[in-house]
Amino acid sequence: MTLMAGSTPGATEWFQRARVMRREQLSKLAQLGVLVSGISRLVHMLQCERGASNVWLCSQGKLYAPECKASRGLVDENLAALYDMLEKHTPMPGSAVCERIASALLSLEILPALRDGVNKQTITSPQAMEHYCRMLRHLLSIVPQLNDSIDDPQIAGRFVALYSLMQGKELVGQERALGAIGFTLGNFNDDTRQRLVDRIDGQQACFEVFLSHSHADVQNTFALNCLPEREIEQLRRVACTRQPAADNGDTALNWFSLQTTRLEHLRTLEEMAIADLMIAVDERIQSDDDITVLADEHDDPLVHYPDKPLLPLVRQQAREIEQLSRQLASLRDTLEERKTIDKAKSVLMMHQSMSEEQAWTALRKMAMDKNQRMVDIARALLTVKTLWQVTPKE
Repeated sequence: MTLMAGSTPGATEWFQRARVMRREQLSKLAQLGVLVSGISRLVHMLQCERGASNVWLCSQGKLYAPECKASRGLVDENLAALYDMLEKHTPMPGSAVCERIASALLSLEILPALRDGVNKQTITSPQAMEHYCRMLRHLLSIVPQLNDSIDDPQIAGRFVALYSLMQGKELVGQERALGAIGFTLGNFNDDTRQRLVDRIDGQQACFEVFLSHSHADVQNTFALNCLPEREIEQLRRVACTRQPAADNGDTALNWFSLQTTRLEHLRTLEEMAIADLMIAVDERIQSDDDITVLADEHDDPLVHYPDKPLLPLVRQQAREIEQLSRQLASLRDTLEERKTIDKAKSVLMMHQSMSEEQAWTALRKMAMDKNQRMVDIARALLTVKTLWQVTPKE
């Protein structure tokens, strides 16, 4: 069969356009990998500061003063590095990313006042934890927004794995902080226990997604180093079923040390996942460069898959991308639900003079009474708040 004159150059041009666009996407992601790495380092240091601050507050300034000082210094160092990174990294890929970054930077502006409140012990440990969690939530929300343009299933899978790991690690950090509060105070109330259970369940779900997109060696590393040790499980049972013994903070320090070791292993795995993602991106760019587009029959895309029809491969790729998109959307939805609950808590705190813990308890009770999810109760409250004829309590 003889092709019409002029048809082959048109096909070649479109192959070249596809390569150029794919290379631009991958090059942009390679640059954003530096930003992801910077965010992950800052998140880790903020998690350390949050935990140390909670122990210090609960012990009324008797424990972890050096750890508080050291963690703050590391946070400041990584925050300065992130600011420098953002200044050099322009333009950003899309307004949504810019909005997430702006929200994160805005939330970080309260850090000096938060530290002052911790130093003077004018805020409670639950209040401090809520502020730290809000900052971390905003920082983590930047990451999933960075991969909107990825259409390579392997790279998208690695990205979902990384973000799931980061989310799971943050929930481990929250579990560490909540346990440190209860063990230092020598008391776990029902709300704290429920929060612990929520964090344990949430991290397990995140790690399942992470492992489903990870290689066997990563899965083995996780199983060997990142699962909770037997002693952690024993302390979890104490926290969730009975009151701990008064021991001047010894159990709290042991809990904190055990969970810190686990978090450090997760941090190492996080660095490996980031490096793995960047290597995969670089290899994809290199493989694209090695393919020469020729305007003849040998440039048939089926050449790369000689034993398989192209249509089933395309369909399989589309299914993989769709599955990854659903998983990432689910993780994003979780973040948005937490923000909605935070807003509802703020409304209750402002109009009913509640503490953050009281507001959370009120929302949870309403959800249980109506047999609905807490986020649905929060959305309903926010929808009707402008119609309220309620004035703030004196």
